[in-house]
Amino acid sequence: MGMKAKVAFGAVVGLVVIGAVSANAGNDGKDGVSGTGHKGSSASAGHESGGTKDSGGAGAAGKKAAFGGDGDYRVGTDVQPGTYRTAGNTDGLCYWERAKDASGELDSMLANDNVSGTSYVTIKPTDKLFKSHGCEGWEAVDPKAKGTPGSSMDGDGGMYKVGTDIAPGTYRSAGNTDDGCYWERVKDAGHGLDSIIANNNVKGTAVVTISPSDAYFKTNGCGDWKKA
Repeated sequence: MGMKAKVAFGAVVGLVVIGAVSANAGNDGKDGVSGTGHKGSSASAGHESGGTKDSGGAGAAGKKAAFGGDGDYRVGTDVQPGTYRTAGNTDGLCYWERAKDASGELDSMLANDNVSGTSYVTIKPTDKLFKSHGCEGWEAVDPKAKGTPGSSMDGDGGMYKVGTDIAPGTYRSAGNTDDGCYWERVKDAGHGLDSIIANNNVKGTAVVTISPSDAYFKTNGCGDWKKA
């Protein structure tokens, strides 16, 4: 689970909620938010990049990985733009980063995250570098692929694709005792601030309605979710 800082975020309904956006290193440069509060260079040092994961094998669904879970990849040369998925990350040490150059400086980050469970990320043609350390291999996501969406999900499962992994509807998560439950409804897999539709940190019982128009739902540190 990524490091979370509580910051005010204005949801689309106009309410201010407490959310966790520190895992995102920016917003693809669209609103000028700098990297304050995100992991920055210390995040790269804070995760383990050893070969503890299968960096070139099949993903959790048995698909051949498009590229490995450990390495720095040049976009357009080593890896093509598109949406990718990593799954089965059980130790919270999977770290990825989209960057606009290979300088390694703080302001080169476009977005980043620490992953527990599953993550989707869209690498854009304008990105220059994609970094992945301690992750399971990344498989390409077919945007036209159909799935059998479920009606429950692991509260620490990471990121679910709406309509494929999880069905739209109202979900409930109970037994969250330490305010560490974080959920997020997002419109794409870019992981910028402008990707977030709504988010919250929850203590106690959480209830959220996932819309059919949502692209993904993220959940970390929560009790399991069940459709109401």
